[in-house]
Amino acid sequence: MEMLKISANSKPKSVAGAIAAVLRNNGSVEVQAIGAGAVNQAVKSIAIARGYVIVNGIDLVCIPTFTKIEVNEEEKTAIKLLICSR
Repeated sequence: MEMLKISANSKPKSVAGAIAAVLRNNGSVEVQAIGAGAVNQAVKSIAIARGYVIVNGIDLVCIPTFTKIEVNEEEKTAIKLLICSR
């Protein structure tokens, strides 16, 4: 499954386009975000992407989970958002 990593500086419309493209091609995509700013941009991106794919008959749903990742040899908790169609 393809994973998109989102930062606080990510542009929601650009990320939404990537989410929509991967969702159309693969049927699902994971989005990973660390920190409040990144999660904010991720959620905005998902809301925008929902509008992009609804015209294709795709009812986008999002399932949030926590995950542990290693950044610079330090363990951090990230939010992982599984995006798929209902």
